[in-house]
Amino acid sequence: MVKTDTIQLSTQGFNDVIDITGPVDDAVRESELAHGTVTVFVPGSTAGITTLEYEAGAVHDLKDLMDRWIPSDMPYNHNARWGDGNGFSHVRAACIGPSLTIPFRNRRLILGTWQQIVLIDFDNRPRKREIVLQLIGE
Repeated sequence: MVKTDTIQLSTQGFNDVIDITGPVDDAVRESELAHGTVTVFVPGSTAGITTLEYEAGAVHDLKDLMDRWIPSDMPYNHNARWGDGNGFSHVRAACIGPSLTIPFRNRRLILGTWQQIVLIDFDNRPRKREIVLQLIGE
């Protein structure tokens, strides 16, 4: 069986890291599926989905890495073409990726003790984001 659900949220952009483990876990528990996988996907090209220990130090370290690895203040061809100044956000999102698949059993996500599912919005402005959850199982 396949079930699709969504999560709506607002972000601040500029490496905004949001823990979405709770809403994903709720969707799994409320589904009619006991065992399977859930794919968490963010449509768009300026945000990503990954896992992280969601605590202030690790969140800060990830944001700092993004700023050093893919700086926002260097020239990007995307900016020259579109003039929207968010070329860096597209590159960051491409490196993290738009989706993650997590197994579940007995209606519980199978995650490590300190592993949370996070959305990272890399865009250069606040956004309204929809996250698509597709559950496959029995």
